[in-house]
Amino acid sequence: MSLCITGGAGFVGSSLARRYRAQYSDRRIVAFDNLKRRGAELNLADFKALDIEFVHGDVRVAGDLASVPGEFELLIDASAEPSAHAGADGAPDYLIDTNLGGTLNCLEWARQRGSALLFLSTSRVYALPALRGLPLKEEETRLSVDTDQPLPAGLSANGIGEAFDTSRHRSLYGATKLASELFIQEYCATYGLKALINRCGVIAGPGQWGKVDQGVYTLWVARHYFDRGLSYMGFGGTGKQVRDLLHPDDLFALLEAQAARPAAWTGEIYNAGGGLAGSTSLIEYPRLCEEATGKTIEMGSVAETRPADIPYYVTDNAKVSEAFGWTPEKNARDIACDVHAWLVANHEQVRTVFT
Repeated sequence: MSLCITGGAGFVGSSLARRYRAQYSDRRIVAFDNLKRRGAELNLADFKALDIEFVHGDVRVAGDLASVPGEFELLIDASAEPSAHAGADGAPDYLIDTNLGGTLNCLEWARQRGSALLFLSTSRVYALPALRGLPLKEEETRLSVDTDQPLPAGLSANGIGEAFDTSRHRSLYGATKLASELFIQEYCATYGLKALINRCGVIAGPGQWGKVDQGVYTLWVARHYFDRGLSYMGFGGTGKQVRDLLHPDDLFALLEAQAARPAAWTGEIYNAGGGLAGSTSLIEYPRLCEEATGKTIEMGSVAETRPADIPYYVTDNAKVSEAFGWTPEKNARDIACDVHAWLVANHEQVRTVFT
């Protein structure tokens, strides 16, 4: 099976490209990327060594996609402006053109070439007011679902499922991804396109050039490694907000399990994340960073909550686990250790980005 990955030089795309190559020595793999994201260009030498073809292009430009030669069984759309805060400065053009316009171009590309489409969506499609209003209780180091209160549809002690509220505003980023999902389902119904949609939680791990608004869990390991300060941000600056983390190894395992079930590619939506076992709070994660790096750094506190920040998101993987027999194996500690090992192995290269 030949495959093309848009956003192929980004963190998620390049991680998947490497894992596909490791699993399939003779498969044609094309990474398509505009190299806008910092550090993306550092993947190109590795691609060449691994016989991963690289095509420089932009998903916003249909002609760039059309220039990719050959036929493909699978297109993985991993291209995105990934920050939940993108466009909040009043300039949403790049966000919308990339995340929605790019998906529309990918859909046409897949339809015309007869390719299946795997779309990497996001947990950020869920309504911000609903996420801000979750029934939560405060524990010593984190927030958790208060099961003594009535729970809204789609919420359980295990986290947030696909039935959770998407009816209200979420963020410009989340809106582009939700709109993309709707178009994908229309293409499946209208043209018989084979597609799956994975609403991923936070994906984190080695190879991610993290920054404050995206990739923060890799950034925090790097800040420990390079002895740079950090701050808990939002919700009073207590650091008790919680997210679950998904390792690229587990994401790849899910894609392999889904590939083995071609009859399931009907535009269905699945939440996919680290789950409760793979979750961490901002207070808890620096301890894991300290374990991994052997270093302790000063932690500050910023009480102000940014417009798109949320106090709690943990993925309920029940639907995807039942459908494909998949359960994530790596947790937040594994991710911190793997990121640290990557930083050590690539010290000079990563230093230029993180410092």
